[in-house]
Amino acid sequence: MTLWNSSCRRRTPRVTAGLAALVLALAGGAATAAETPQANPVPRIVTRDGRHALFVDGAPFLMLGAQVNNSSNYPDMLPEVWPTIKRIHANTVEVPVAWEQIEPVEGQFDFSFVDTLVEQARANKVRLVLLWFGTWKNTGPSYTPEWVKLDGKRFPRMITASGQPHYVLSPHSRTTLEADKRAFVKLMEHIRQIDPQNTIIMIQPENEVGSYGSVRDFSPAAQKLFDGPVPAALLKRLGKSPGSWKAVFGTDADEYFNAWSIAAYVEEIAKAGKAVKPLPMYMNAALASAFGRQPATTYASGGPVHHVIDVYKAAAPSIDLVAPDIYVRDHAAYLAYLDFYARPDNALFVPETGNDTEFARYFFATIGKGAIGFSPFGMDDTGYYNYPLGAKDFDESKAKLFARNYTLFEPMAREWAALAFAGKTWGVSEPTDPKANHTQVMELGPYRAVATFGQWQFGGDKPTGNPQPVGGAAIAELGPGDYLLTGFNTRVKFEPSKPESGQMLRVEEGRFENGKWIFRRVWNGDQTDNGLNLVDRQQVLRIKFGAAQGAAIIPVGNPN
Repeated sequence: MTLWNSSCRRRTPRVTAGLAALVLALAGGAATAAETPQANPVPRIVTRDGRHALFVDGAPFLMLGAQVNNSSNYPDMLPEVWPTIKRIHANTVEVPVAWEQIEPVEGQFDFSFVDTLVEQARANKVRLVLLWFGTWKNTGPSYTPEWVKLDGKRFPRMITASGQPHYVLSPHSRTTLEADKRAFVKLMEHIRQIDPQNTIIMIQPENEVGSYGSVRDFSPAAQKLFDGPVPAALLKRLGKSPGSWKAVFGTDADEYFNAWSIAAYVEEIAKAGKAVKPLPMYMNAALASAFGRQPATTYASGGPVHHVIDVYKAAAPSIDLVAPDIYVRDHAAYLAYLDFYARPDNALFVPETGNDTEFARYFFATIGKGAIGFSPFGMDDTGYYNYPLGAKDFDESKAKLFARNYTLFEPMAREWAALAFAGKTWGVSEPTDPKANHTQVMELGPYRAVATFGQWQFGGDKPTGNPQPVGGAAIAELGPGDYLLTGFNTRVKFEPSKPESGQMLRVEEGRFENGKWIFRRVWNGDQTDNGLNLVDRQQVLRIKFGAAQGAAIIPVGNPN
């Protein structure tokens, strides 16, 4: 990073060191094999000290993502995708590839859409995440080929507790698994052949797995396994003693069994695909309630919901992370899901979230927790809207809210990803829960940053929230007493955690450009004495703190 010079005058930007060196300097560690620069390295998830980064082109990468609608995965639809992607300044696009699409006739494969998609993604200068819609898509088999759908004998469905066929394909069918795995491996072989540039940076094998309405498969084959011993890997992971599923897990046994069965099924597919090309792979979750346990038949039982993440970690080591699809609008619930999935053993990634007005602000809380990416759903011009999960219509006013976030971070996405990997980022989103009082606090160590929403810029009044909940802010520590602050529609006041922490010495507004800090102006007086007001336009601030020699500094200014 560019350093402050001793005169506190405008400084000449200096080119930062290589990003790999920056990561090592920030995190204070030695390079690992995963981090050593290579010629055209395959993207991967790198974990160190409980923190995670998606490495692309050999350095941390922040996905400013967008997921298209489900049926936009055909060549003729792509002209209705790229204008939205450009409008919001996404750098990564998530696009489905369906089993029925690439293997309409058993044993005959067609990858023409994949070829077109990769070619056009390169032309539009974006990366891709491919979503494999195979055995499961929103728990169902709707994206399987007709020859799978119509042959219930070869490709059996789950059986309910009452003995009736269920809509979900059974995870205990070897025939189904081998057919899905064969198609997925063919896809990965094609990716390896056509994409040495690594335009495709991640794969999602299956989509929102699980089962609604039946907690698990009750077929004879499944019941035999359920009555048998819990696998040793899961017992070890959870510190449990041997026994049957019922004996070990009690009332949770059915759901845990279903989670293990599905995770183990997907593990075989992911492992076989990674043997061809070891791209990062993740599974997404249709979520259970953030607060309290609801009946397992009312959500996607067996999917990677938050209370069975450890089951997935034990059963599917080839899956790099599990990720929440967050469509709740409630602030407290949204943050709870971020906390559930941001774990020392699991990189945080929000692969799907709503595209309505109030979802844009959650970008800041997400990246502040060190997420590798954020992606609203339904980002194309096809005219389809998944209300009430997302917007009733995705108009220009909504697009601008996502675009301003991505435009703000686009020039500094690499730097931010490196800082997040070093554990040096924080973020808040405007709260709507009454207990929050329109206030959020970021504890930075020597300082705390109090973010308020709906206050006068000069302060003195109580925060009442913005007319719509659109505020958010993010902070990164560049070095001791050296912070980056950015966001929108938020008022931030820094307070020392201890008197000796010191005072705010200088606030610069500027921007990152090609790894350089570019100075624009100094903030002072009204712009700093009563807090820092991030308004409805792009502002990136760099703030320096320091204490006077031999004396504690008591901040002055309006205390509100």
